[in-house]
Amino acid sequence: MAITIRPARPDDLDQIEAIEDAADALLIEALAPDRWDAAPPGAARAAMPGFLLVAEVDADNTATGNLIGFVHVLEIDGLAHLEQLSVLPEHGRRGYGRMLVDAAIRTARDRGHDRLTLRTYADVPWNAPSYRTMGFIEEEPTTTFHRSLVDTEHDLERYGRRIQMGRDLTHDPPSPESV
Repeated sequence: MAITIRPARPDDLDQIEAIEDAADALLIEALAPDRWDAAPPGAARAAMPGFLLVAEVDADNTATGNLIGFVHVLEIDGLAHLEQLSVLPEHGRRGYGRMLVDAAIRTARDRGHDRLTLRTYADVPWNAPSYRTMGFIEEEPTTTFHRSLVDTEHDLERYGRRIQMGRDLTHDPPSPESV
């Protein structure tokens, strides 16, 4: 199956929301929250400063059309922050999330950023442990923007430790074996 990573288009936005809801089902199963908000509408993501990239398959064989995943990067106060990465569960564990993150890194670099940050669960296997293999390291939130994210995520801490991670975009990441 050939995968294309491209910028999201307006006709992708409903699929983006559906992909996030489907991917969140895995997190809900792992964390067993008492409640979980539905994904924001794709149009709301597209209206935020930054960029949305989608992973599209070459065949119309998915429940949400040709899209199987997306990555959303916010650009705020001169920072690039990976806000959301979602891949349909039936396409998980095949490297598509990594492909989306790699594309987000290239796009952020092309847009003049030298760092990419994110916030995630420290102990969920497809969260922080996975990002570490992509060159992200744990760091303290030091900017006003990053501290505001900590405040916004306060309720999420009850489901597991939340951390900030960052990656220098000026050089390639270390190989997974050395992380």
